[in-house]
Amino acid sequence: MKPFKLYSIQEVAKMFNVNASLLRYWEKEFHTIHPLKSEKGTRQYREEDIESIRLVYHLVKEKGLTLEGAKKKLKDNKENVIHNEKIVDRLKFIRSELLTLMEELTDAEKHIT
Repeated sequence: MKPFKLYSIQEVAKMFNVNASLLRYWEKEFHTIHPLKSEKGTRQYREEDIESIRLVYHLVKEKGLTLEGAKKKLKDNKENVIHNEKIVDRLKFIRSELLTLMEELTDAEKHIT
């Protein structure tokens, strides 16, 4: 069984390269994002919160939807949004790997000539 990990708001903000204030705003707008809070109000994000943030980030920051558009998309067809986000994420990984290979080939070519 995977250990239960909680993330601070700073860690999550860094994961998505956004401000902590944006995460707090999204928390108010999207009811699927509900981190645990300590007595002092410190937010602790679970994996399911991070996955919800990932979907919102994909729709708003990558696809350019408004918050209302993202809410509608998640309400109408959340499974399709999840599927598409996973495909985009996989394609980004493949692109990164291909760029690394291209750099390695270029470096190897320089050493040969």
